Amino acid sequence: MENLKSDFLRFLGQTNPFPVALNIDRAEGVFIYTSEGKRYFDLISGFSVSNTGHGNPKVKEAIKKQLDKYLHTMVYGEFVQAPQVEYAKLLCSVLPATLNQVFFVNSGTEAIEGALKLAKRQTGRSELISFHKAYHGSTHGALSMMGDEKFKTAYRPLLPDTRLINFNQFEDLDKISERTAAVLVEPIQAEAGIIEPENDFLKALRQKCSQTGSILIFDEVQTGFGRTGSLFAFEQFDIVPDILVLAKALGGGLPLGAFISDNEIMSKLSHNPVLGHITTFGGHPLSCAAGKAALEVIIDNKLANESGKMGQWILDNLNHPLILEKRGRGLFLGFKLPNADYVNKMFKSCMNLGLLFDFYLFNNDSFRIAPPLTVSQSELEEMLSLIIQSLNEIE
Repeated sequence: MENLKSDFLRFLGQTNPFPVALNIDRAEGVFIYTSEGKRYFDLISGFSVSNTGHGNPKVKEAIKKQLDKYLHTMVYGEFVQAPQVEYAKLLCSVLPATLNQVFFVNSGTEAIEGALKLAKRQTGRSELISFHKAYHGSTHGALSMMGDEKFKTAYRPLLPDTRLINFNQFEDLDKISERTAAVLVEPIQAEAGIIEPENDFLKALRQKCSQTGSILIFDEVQTGFGRTGSLFAFEQFDIVPDILVLAKALGGGLPLGAFISDNEIMSKLSHNPVLGHITTFGGHPLSCAAGKAALEVIIDNKLANESGKMGQWILDNLNHPLILEKRGRGLFLGFKLPNADYVNKMFKSCMNLGLLFDFYLFNNDSFRIAPPLTVSQSELEEMLSLIIQSLNEIE
C-alpha cells in the first residue's frame, strides 16, 4: 500500500502539494471503499460526475455491450458511430428546439473552448465576457474566462479581449455591447460556493444578449443531469441559452464533454475553414454508450425530481449553530460556517468519520453537499447524522 502511494506521488503529475491520497479499492452506489477497508460516504460525486451512483448496473451493462463491438475507429465526425448518434438524438429530445445539434469532445474545458470558438465564428466579434468567481476549466481559453486572478496570473498572457463582470449585479450588464461575441455564465455559480441568480438576473442577461446579438453560453458542467432538481438548471429560470456546455455527468462516469447549439450556428464549424473544430477522441463510443445509459437512468427513475426533494429535505433538516447560511437547490448545496478555519477542521473530522468532503475554489468558509442522485433516504439520514457529529466535534 505504501509503495503504491509513494509511486502515486513519484510518477503522477500532482495538482497540489497535499493530495488526499486515498487508496481506492472499489466504489458502489454512494460509497467509496479504500484498500484498507474503510468506507466513505461520497458527498462530492466526483464533482457532479457520478449522478447515477458508482457502478450503476445499467451503465456498466452498456459499457460492456459496446466494448465487445468496437472502441476508437476514427477521429470525431468522420464515421457514423451508433453510440454518438443515439446519444446526441436522446440529448436533443430532452432539450429546447433551438438546442438541436451536439458536438462531442472529451471534457468540460474542451467544450468551453469549442463554444467560445463557435461564438466568435457566429458573430465575427472578439470580446468574451464571463463572471467573477466563475470556473470554466484550465486550458488557456477556459482559463482566460476564469473569475479569479490567482489561478491566472502565472500563465499570462492569456486570451486578449476578455473581461469580467459581477454575477447578480444588473448594472454590469451594460458592459455587454455590440462588440461582445459571447457571455459565458454558470446558471448557478458552483465554485463561488453555490450562488444562485437573484431577481431574474439570468432573464435580464438573456435579454441583453439578444439585444446586442451576443451569444449566451451556459456552462452546465456541474449543474446538469438532474443535479439541481431539474434535468438542466436553465429550465428553472425560463430561459434558453444559445450554446449549452455539458460534461462531468454527461459521460456516466467516463470522459465526455459536449457543446450544443442550433444546427444553423453549429454548421459554421464545418466550412471557412473546414475542420473548424477537431477532436480525435471526442464522443468515444464507450463514453457515449455510458452517458446515454446514465441519462436513461436519470429519466426513467425521475432522479431530477428526487434530487429536488432530497435537497429540500437536507436544507430543512441540517441545522446547527455553526451553519450561518444555506444555499442551493437539489443535491447542489453549500453551507456557510463562521470562517475558513472551521471548514478546515471539518475536513479532518469528516474524513475521520468516513465522509468524503471538499472545498470550493473561490469560497473558503463553506462546505458542499453533492452526493449521487441515487442516494436513499436512509443513507441521507445517516450522512446527515455524521455531518452533525462532525460539526459538534469542531464547535
